Amino acid sequence: MIEGIILAGGYSSRFKQNKMVVNFKGQALILHTAQTLLKVCDYIYIVTGHYHEEIKNLFKDFSNVSVFNNKDYQEGMFSSVKCGVSHVKHDFFIIPGDYPLVSDATYKSLLQGEKTIRVPSYKHKLGHPIFISYSLKNYLIESDVESLKDFRNLHDYEIIEVEDKFINFDIDTIEDLEEIKGKD
Repeated sequence: MIEGIILAGGYSSRFKQNKMVVNFKGQALILHTAQTLLKVCDYIYIVTGHYHEEIKNLFKDFSNVSVFNNKDYQEGMFSSVKCGVSHVKHDFFIIPGDYPLVSDATYKSLLQGEKTIRVPSYKHKLGHPIFISYSLKNYLIESDVESLKDFRNLHDYEIIEVEDKFINFDIDTIEDLEEIKGKD
């Protein structure tokens, strides 16, 4: 069994509105991320913050998705990572919600790896999602590092080269959204 964590706790300050619910290809942006993740995961945990109710309402009819509000979201993304990880019961992926075009083939490639942490790379540039073994759950939750990258760097992680340029393309601004619409 494999699970997924989608991080959606930010303010979307550069986007000037809740980017997770902005219309992208006919539906909310975060739904694209979730639907691809559900092709390879048995269950997903979405961690919200500032826009909890809006995002929670999007997933109210999904039986294989739980939405949690990270009460400490203002402390940064790693607090949301820890919140999500506290709920997992199996190996898991972590991905920010604003990576709507990562392919299911990328997730499947990461599942083929061997190490306890696996990171995709496109043209030698690391990206998202990251795979983490359940065996590291408590270590991650108790870690006093400041970011997921710092946590990853404490381990002998595996880099898996993929043919997916979208592992390096998140949406921070309206211009990013317009750019990605022309790339898919």
